[in-house]
Amino acid sequence: MTTRTVDPTQELAAFLRTRRERLDPQDFDLPSRRQARRTPGLRREEVAELAGVSTDYIVRLEQGRGLRPSANVVEALAGALRLSPDERAYLFNLTQQRPRSVDRPATTAAPPLARLVSDLSPLPAMLMNHRFDILAWNGDMARLLLDFDTLPPSQRNAMWLCLMHPEIRDFYVDRERVVREGVAHLRAAWAAHPEDRALSDLIAEVTTHDKQFARWWAERDIRVNGRGRKALRHPDVGAIAVHFEVLVPLQDTDQRLMICHAADDESRAALDRLCTR
Repeated sequence: MTTRTVDPTQELAAFLRTRRERLDPQDFDLPSRRQARRTPGLRREEVAELAGVSTDYIVRLEQGRGLRPSANVVEALAGALRLSPDERAYLFNLTQQRPRSVDRPATTAAPPLARLVSDLSPLPAMLMNHRFDILAWNGDMARLLLDFDTLPPSQRNAMWLCLMHPEIRDFYVDRERVVREGVAHLRAAWAAHPEDRALSDLIAEVTTHDKQFARWWAERDIRVNGRGRKALRHPDVGAIAVHFEVLVPLQDTDQRLMICHAADDESRAALDRLCTR
């Protein structure tokens, strides 16, 4: 059997109909209707009322008549139809719209991810959100970088530490490259989360206190760096080079799992010495 290419207009029509028909009218505070319902779910005019659009608009969408709803209308339809997060993403993909950013960034680690960070030992690992707030870490990462437990939560941010913490400022051999990559990542995150006040405050703070950051921020470089290599000057075991990989969990897309491993034999030996301390 040959699978046809998706027709977004017809799939949108069918998706809206099936989502409407699965809803229970008793779950909604809608005006009572005297006539009996001949089909399951909500009526089109009821969905239109909930979404703040005309009934004719809903009819034309469900008939696949080539409409392309705006992002605001798609958001309203997702709310009216009580779509799950996955269904909401599917609706935005069908309409080729970009969803509005839901600016509730993670401030605590999802418990399964926190356990994973611990289980990854002896590989140094930590969990961050889009603005580099450090949400969870294992003991190996603490020995490699810093004992984050000694810091107030407001300072548990990888960019803030790199720019402002006296021990970490000179920790990276190629500090300029590390910071520039971080700046380029933060600018991408800033554009994707324009309502994130904490991110804006972080950028304002480091721009004020670090002239290099301010200059690089003004260059508007954009880069989301998911893997690479960093050379470190560790105060206890000397030079260490690590490869790092950043993974984004499907269920918690605001959280980023960073895993490090030794880049060469000398670095592996140095990490082993750290693990036994």
